[in-house]
Formats: sequence, C-alpha cells, structure tokens
Amino acid sequence: MTRTLDVVIAGGGRVGFQTAELLADRGHNVTIVERDAAICTEIADAWVATVIEGDATDPELLEQASVTDADVVAALTGETGLNLAVCLAAAEMGGGVRTVARVDSAAGDSYLRFVDAVVYPERAGARVAANEIVGSDVQTLADVTGTLDIMQVRVFEGAPAAGKTLADVRFPTGTLVISDGDGERIARPDTTLEAGRHYVVAVEPDVAGEVLDLLQG
Repeated sequence: MTRTLDVVIAGGGRVGFQTAELLADRGHNVTIVERDAAICTEIADAWVATVIEGDATDPELLEQASVTDADVVAALTGETGLNLAVCLAAAEMGGGVRTVARVDSAAGDSYLRFVDAVVYPERAGARVAANEIVGSDVQTLADVTGTLDIMQVRVFEGAPAAGKTLADVRFPTGTLVISDGDGERIARPDTTLEAGRHYVVAVEPDVAGEVLDLLQG
C-alpha cells in the first residue's frame, strides 16, 4: 500500500507552498514552518498544510513541528545556508528523518555530504522537491505541460489495479496511461498493470490522488 508520509517543510514561499500542494494531492501530511506572518495566513487559508509561524532553525520550533516523528524534513527557502542549518538541526534531533535541501546550483552535489537530497532552483522547483521527498516510487517528470502531471509510477502488490488490464480499470476522467511496464511499448487496452513495474501516466492534478490509490493502494 502507498505509504503516507509526515513531511515538515521549512519555507512557505513559491517552491515550498507548491511542493506542499503536490504532496497534499498525493495524500501526504504536510506541516509548513514559515517566519512571514502574511505568508502563513495565505497558506492557512488554502488548507493544504498545517502552518507554524517562526524560524525553522529554532530547535524548540522544530520540536513543535514534531520533526522527530516526521519522515522527511525539506528546507525549501531561498537561502542555502538556512536550508542546510534546518536539515542539520533536524538530523541532530534524531528519529532518522530524511533531509532535503534547496541549494544554490553552483555548489552542486557537494552538499550531499550533509543532506540526503538536494533541489536546484533550475530543476523544476516544486515537482523536483516533491519527487525527492517521496522517493522513487512516484516520479513526476519535468514540468513541460503546464498544470498536467506526467508521472512514472510503480504499481504496488495488492493495489486495486494490480494484475488487471487497462480495459478493466476505471480510471477517473483526466487520466491517460501512456506506456506499458517500464516504458517498453505504448499502453493499449490489453496492457496488464503488473505489480513491481513502472508505468508512465498523465494525470490532471485534481485526480492524481485517486490514480495513485488505484495503482498503489
């Protein structure tokens, strides 16, 4: 079954907020820590995440955000140093949390000595951040289609669609399965959705969660 993640995002700006929206659409629980009161109000009004106002580098605030119980901490502010500080503080607090930091691309992957994954601003921002947070079971491809998501999704054993042909699965309107298992052929009505294999799927954002439920449970 699809694992629901508890995610803490530091920074409620454009990348942080859009990442929270994507994760919420996929059914994950998101808490945003943001120091700007006006931005906090906007996020709260959107109902996509729990919002905590304050400095995410403050250990007491991180405790309030339940970082030790979180699966992932993603620091997505526009300040590389602050993002690294948040991730290092979260890792120091224990719990085996996964850390993702938005960084300046000039430094590249050298930051991977300190965090589990990095996000470069040039690399499609929120979608890449969401990919790094969730891991490899669902990957949204580069944002070249406006609001449409093109995802590579692994089918889980026991999911409602596992073992069935496309003709037998009632996907919501706004869904198109593009490839067969692992991208070897264009999908057809008789394509079987095999557990453990990946399929490329185009979805409208408002039905992404329902599609993932069918493919991953």
